[in-house]
Amino acid sequence: MNAIDHAASSAHFGKTLARDLTAGLVVFLVAIPLCLGIALASNAPLLSGLVSGIIGGIVVGFISRSHVSVSGPAAGLAAIVAAQIASLGSFEAFLLAVIIAGALQIGLGLAKAGGLAAFLPSGVIKGLLAAIGVLLILKQIPHVLGHDSDPEGDMSFLQPDHENTFSELARTIGDLHPGAAVIGLGSVLLLTIWQFYKPLKKSIVPVPLIVVLFGMLLSEVFRQLGSPWLIQPGHFVQVPVAQSLDDFVDSLPFPDFTQWSNPAIYVAGLTMAVVASIETLLNLEAADRLDPKQRSSPPSRELIAQGVGNMAAGLIGGIPITSVIVRSSVNVNAGAQTKFSAIIHGVMILVSIALFPTVLNMIPLSCLAAILLVTGLKLASPALVKQMWDQGRYQFIPFALTVVAIVFTDLLIGVMIGLATSLGFILFSNLRRPIHRVVEKRLGGDVLHIELSNQVSFLNRAALLKVFNDVPAGGHILLDAQHTDYIDPDVLDLIREFDEQKGPARDIQVSLVGFKSSYQLVDRIQYIDYSSREIQSQLTPAEVLRILKDGHERFRTGQRLSRDLGRQLRSTSEQQHPLAVVLSCIDSRSPTELIFDVGVGDVFSIRIAGNIVSREILGSMEYACAVAGAKLILVLGHTKCGAVTAAVDFVGAPETAASATGCQHISSLLEIIQQSVDPTLAAQLGNSSGTGKEAFVNEVSKRNVSRVVEMVFEQSETLDRLHREGRIAIVGAIYNIATGNIEFLPHTADVAI
Repeated sequence: MNAIDHAASSAHFGKTLARDLTAGLVVFLVAIPLCLGIALASNAPLLSGLVSGIIGGIVVGFISRSHVSVSGPAAGLAAIVAAQIASLGSFEAFLLAVIIAGALQIGLGLAKAGGLAAFLPSGVIKGLLAAIGVLLILKQIPHVLGHDSDPEGDMSFLQPDHENTFSELARTIGDLHPGAAVIGLGSVLLLTIWQFYKPLKKSIVPVPLIVVLFGMLLSEVFRQLGSPWLIQPGHFVQVPVAQSLDDFVDSLPFPDFTQWSNPAIYVAGLTMAVVASIETLLNLEAADRLDPKQRSSPPSRELIAQGVGNMAAGLIGGIPITSVIVRSSVNVNAGAQTKFSAIIHGVMILVSIALFPTVLNMIPLSCLAAILLVTGLKLASPALVKQMWDQGRYQFIPFALTVVAIVFTDLLIGVMIGLATSLGFILFSNLRRPIHRVVEKRLGGDVLHIELSNQVSFLNRAALLKVFNDVPAGGHILLDAQHTDYIDPDVLDLIREFDEQKGPARDIQVSLVGFKSSYQLVDRIQYIDYSSREIQSQLTPAEVLRILKDGHERFRTGQRLSRDLGRQLRSTSEQQHPLAVVLSCIDSRSPTELIFDVGVGDVFSIRIAGNIVSREILGSMEYACAVAGAKLILVLGHTKCGAVTAAVDFVGAPETAASATGCQHISSLLEIIQQSVDPTLAAQLGNSSGTGKEAFVNEVSKRNVSRVVEMVFEQSETLDRLHREGRIAIVGAIYNIATGNIEFLPHTADVAI
């Protein structure tokens, strides 16, 4: 790296570090009461919540490759932790189970189990984000107003204080604390003004820090004023205060390794590993969606990081850790750039509780609740609801049910309900349209093309059986598994039975393509998808014209036939029996085989600028019809033709075109096209441009096509005779390069157009 690159890298790191410091500070401020509240709700020592916050920031932060996710004790695990502590009989025995849970998570990460996160529906993840926003609003309103009877970290509908989300709101009405409420509402107002007033929004000072200082200052003012403004100790952060560093270390509990032979320890470890891993993957996916830079985090690596963190937490007295969406969303909203913000927040928790816990205990809970409430307003935005509504019911219903379920239960149960709803819609969609079916008009007759879906389960059996029963006797069906990764054994038995027994019994031809060798179904095509001698001899000129028209309609509507070009190549290698001759322009925008959706060996294609006719071209046409048996000659012009435009521009003086264009032999070509140009009108238009000139050029193209058709009759006795005998037809048409439509010219033919 040269000096310039090094300087640029250092400047970039300095810029991101400044924003990470700010974000880390904000997350630290809201993490302290969350860690304490979750520990209290888990019936664990308060210090264990702070230990987990430190480890989640520093240890997990260093190992994880997530840019914005923040880890720590999770509210979703509080009920499980409380139950396991009670079941195992001591907190020390529980810590051994936490170590085992961490080891299992490391194993899941090494086994790449994090890949399961890719299967999480976006509607459920967005529902999780919106639900967390709603919960932050509902849960923080009481704390903003000074009602702090339930743990700050609780996020479940049913709370440890035997209230629920809405009954707690009702109790708040009769339990307002004026001082705390003024600080809380003032903090919300300050956050709102800061967000919408541009000079403040661009300030380098983080507004949450201003809010905390505002709360601390106002609480001191209220202390001087006394009752009723005095804020009681229960409305402040309550970090345990150690008299010294030795007291702090001595207060940490350690795991009871004598319980290693207790089976209940391993059951508890497995339970926590599974739940913590699921919650981590959910929150990690949600955090990545919040990231303004839309960076992706490796989920398996995250499981390893969480596992190491939980083993460390178990060793020094912490409760289980997961990625936490509340802290992660605060981190994103505070402007975090890298994972250093998470590490910084962990370092700040460690330093603060070790060196100045009394300062932390001067922070009113209501100002911290205001920060969380405003974060919730951003997560549960009306714009997100409208976005999901606009995506249709298949996205909106799982989204809405996820939100409602999380609000009325807890994060994990709510997400499971959302996942079950999404799975129900997926199954319903498969039952409703498990296969794609279309009737293809092949040269050898109609073929019912059945394209199997990517995953064909037993739920699709009934729909496929109905398709088989609906195939008419003597019909032809193509079963296409080219895009299928899995077929249920029951469905495979159904296909084999139809292929070997029921289909032949009803004289139904069955073609197979794309089946894996393990399915014991050999690919075979029984229909004719190229022009053979038999097909050519049976068709009339009018029927050939209809085939070209049908092919063009498929091209125009984007429903071109699937073709095995290799098979067509092999089938036509010895002989050819094309149905038609197409004389078209060399223009790159009018490829004959694509426009008429034909395959190898189906048409003779003659291409020349201006789709004109000459002795050599007439000879080619005569061979195609008199010797090779083609039934139709189609002269195809097109709009905005360059050759026709040049003929109009140089009308009356084609010889000058050579010097003007640098094309030595162009004059003879233009002379032929100019026979269809009205020289008077061409002179009036001159070298002008615009719709008038374009319309005139397109009209000349039509006249040129009609004249070429007449020249074929006049200059080829062979083709004229074949036409009089009804063996061929000659038709003219104009292809619109802008719309893809073809206009057939009725006056050029005597077949039905």
